[in-house]
Parts: sequence; structure tokens; C-alpha cells
Amino acid sequence: MPEQPPYLRIADVLRQRIAEHVWTAGDRLPSRAQIADECGVGENVVRRAQELLISQGVLEGRAGSGTYVAEPRRRVRVVRSSAREQPGGSPFRADMQALGRHGTWESRTEAKVPAPAEIAARLGIAEGDLCVRTVYEFLADGRPVQLSTSWEPYELTAGTLVVLPEGGPHAGVGVVNRMAAIGIIVSHAVEQPEPRQATAEEASLLGIQKAALVTHIRRTYYSDQGQPVETADIIIPAALCEIVYEIPVSR
Repeated sequence: MPEQPPYLRIADVLRQRIAEHVWTAGDRLPSRAQIADECGVGENVVRRAQELLISQGVLEGRAGSGTYVAEPRRRVRVVRSSAREQPGGSPFRADMQALGRHGTWESRTEAKVPAPAEIAARLGIAEGDLCVRTVYEFLADGRPVQLSTSWEPYELTAGTLVVLPEGGPHAGVGVVNRMAAIGIIVSHAVEQPEPRQATAEEASLLGIQKAALVTHIRRTYYSDQGQPVETADIIIPAALCEIVYEIPVSR
């Protein structure tokens, strides 16, 4: 069995001290030099351990001040299930209401955007075909907790009342309800979750540490004819949210 990398061992040491209340929320940790000397490792090892714990929300770094034990935060529960689509409503808003929080979002839509190669493959269209792209920032009590970039084939909704996801009489009701309004029945969605580190732009928008852990979900909605009608890249920060999948079971 390979030996555990030194920085992971030091991260475990720091976690243990917090669990044993040697340090409590708001306490400033000793300097990296002190921890390194005590644990018999280099300061770079301690730095990597602290960066890992910062990305996980255990510690927080304060510029010019040091590293502190983070205040416990109640993570937002994000439910992933096609059953969460609400007639005339938003699954995200319903989830936030269940938690006693106010769920809102900000969005920016651009029509007639050429599809990049990956998006075209996911939508079953040709690279460069026109799409409607909408960028979302989802907020819980005014705090960003999720990002999403949605793509829909322009040809699918052009000339209809639902061509703009956040405009017109069907604004903000979700893909399933919007498509139903133009006679397209969405039968299922496919999601591919993948853990990775946040980009600098994502970290800035979400108010998290650069390179903090996020879950990147590639989601595609399909019609009952097997046609992709929308695909999205959803970014959920691990330190702020817990992802729960609800799977309907039929007898």
C-alpha cells in the first residue's frame, strides 16, 4: 500500500486537533514554521495541508493575518431529481423554501451563439450551429451557491414564446415546463458529476478559495423522441452545498 503523502498526514493532524477542541472556531493557528517544526516536515507541506483544509471549508485564510479555524457552516442541500420539476415553478426555489431560505437567481441570455464542439456533441447538432446560451448565478438568501451555463438549440425554440428561458410568459419555470408549452415532452435527464477544482472565475463568483473543490455536473435533457433539448454545465461548491440524488422507483 503506498505511503500517505506528507501533506495529507498533516491535514489529518490539524483536523484531529480541531475535533479535539485544541483549536475552536475563530482561533488563529500557530505559524506554519511552528507547525512544521513540531511535526517534523517542511513549511511547504504545512501550506499544502492548510490549502486543502481551506478548500474543504475547515480553515479559512485571512490576508495579512494568518490561518483560522472556520466557523461551522450549514451547507445548502441541493436535490438532483427530475421529480423536483414543479408545475409553473422552479425546483431550486422549492429546495430553498424547504430549507427556510430565499432562493433567487440572476441570469444573462445570449441568442444565436455558435455551439462549441463539446456542446454540439451533447446536443446532437453540428459545431457552429446557433444556440441560446444562458448563464445563471443561483443565490440562497442573497449568497451565491451554484453556477450554471445552459445551451439550447436555437432552431428548437426560435419564433416561440419560450425562446428566452428568462423572458416572456414562461420565464423561470424550468426547461421541462417551458418545453411542454411548445408541445415537446421532456422524458428524462442524464447527469455526469465530476469533482474538480474551481477556476479563478468560478471561485470569484462563488466567494470561495481559488482551486477549492467543486462538483461539475454535465446535464442534458432529452425529449420523449430521444432528442437533446438542453444541456448545461452546473458548478456546485463542495464547501457550501451537499448534493443529494432522489431516484424515483417504479414497481
